[in-house]
Amino acid sequence: MSFYSDFAPYYEQVFPFREEVYGFLRGYAGVNGGTILDAGCGPGHYCGRFFQDGYQVTGIDLDGRMIEAAAAAYSGAMFRCMDIALIGSLQGSFDLVYSIGNVLSHLPQNRLPAFFHDIHASLERGGYWIVQVVNWDFLVTLAEYSFPVKHIGSGETSFYRSYSFISSSNVIFEVKLVSGGTTVFRESSVLYPVSSEQYVQLHENAGFSLAGIYAGYDKATFRKDRNSGLVMIFSKS
Repeated sequence: MSFYSDFAPYYEQVFPFREEVYGFLRGYAGVNGGTILDAGCGPGHYCGRFFQDGYQVTGIDLDGRMIEAAAAAYSGAMFRCMDIALIGSLQGSFDLVYSIGNVLSHLPQNRLPAFFHDIHASLERGGYWIVQVVNWDFLVTLAEYSFPVKHIGSGETSFYRSYSFISSSNVIFEVKLVSGGTTVFRESSVLYPVSSEQYVQLHENAGFSLAGIYAGYDKATFRKDRNSGLVMIFSKS
């Protein structure tokens, strides 16, 4: 069982639905009734909200337990357990495709050109593709990095995240959930850092146009040298 399966019961407490994020995504979704794809949907709360607002929604995630939770909570949306890199196997096309929560950093760099090509092919003309990852431009200048601890409920349960090793080619991502002094689970995985310039170039190679680049969903200016996120919007002209 993967970390994400173990984490599923705690996910929405650690990463709750954020109105700011949804408002940002919906701004690129077009009129109600359009088609939406969430690549790396987790327990599906953004898919559920899009469906509630009249969109046709598909959510995909590699973790079966996350997909089970999403399908149980939001029966109107369509969910599939699959690798996001296999998006080209999906039927139909979409007005908006998005991948948030640093999901894209799990894909090795050599798989990105084909993946971006498939995303481009899956979009309707005039559609948007939104990516949110951490700011690797800044993080690869460090040897290691720890995120602020997230406390759940009364504070007896705490979620820890860190990059215990950082290089320009790969990063060791470690997570731990502690409750009442006992470690509930601990896991590590490999992430693959990509600079903002590399992301833009790979997308241009796939036929996309850059429509916006920000440090966060508030559309703050992105600075490579700052500890921030990276949100990119690409369009299919």
